[in-house]
Amino acid sequence: MRTMGLSLGLALALLCLLRVGAEDLGAAELDLSKIAGKWHITAMATDNESYLQKKDQLKMAMTSIEVLGDGDLNVSFAIPTPEQCMRLVSIYKPTGVLGQYYSSDRGYKTAQVVDTDGKTYAVVFATRAKDRKTLHALRLYTKTREVSPRLAVLFRKLARQRSFTNDMIIMLPAQDECSLDEV
Repeated sequence: MRTMGLSLGLALALLCLLRVGAEDLGAAELDLSKIAGKWHITAMATDNESYLQKKDQLKMAMTSIEVLGDGDLNVSFAIPTPEQCMRLVSIYKPTGVLGQYYSSDRGYKTAQVVDTDGKTYAVVFATRAKDRKTLHALRLYTKTREVSPRLAVLFRKLARQRSFTNDMIIMLPAQDECSLDEV
């Protein structure tokens, strides 16, 4: 179930790639064609204790985004867990707030892009409300498995600006056992 929560949080975060948050970036909408396709979740910072307790076991996940005609997103996930490769497909919807998307599946989740170059990476801040508690996560999405030193520094800086400590920041190792090819 904890892995399911991680995957849903990852899905929600990618939803925000549709638009760049004006209050954080001072930017306009992203071209929808730029968010379609495969992304790697290469780093995260979280206050979720269950993830922090298992942070040495977490690995890079993959996501694929398809933009639907009505502006919703069809998001597929491949998330490695110690037990299996978990695959999920979800539909996410805009909230009406610039750059913010939601899913009410297994708790209410929102996400907002806080930094992106619009083509190779995006940093997304996500919240998840469940059982009267709000959890927070910052995630780095990249088009490749490699994270440049510049992006790693940027991600850590943005995480600290959002009150995540160094112990809450996780650079996720690559993995080959769980891919989107079978979704």
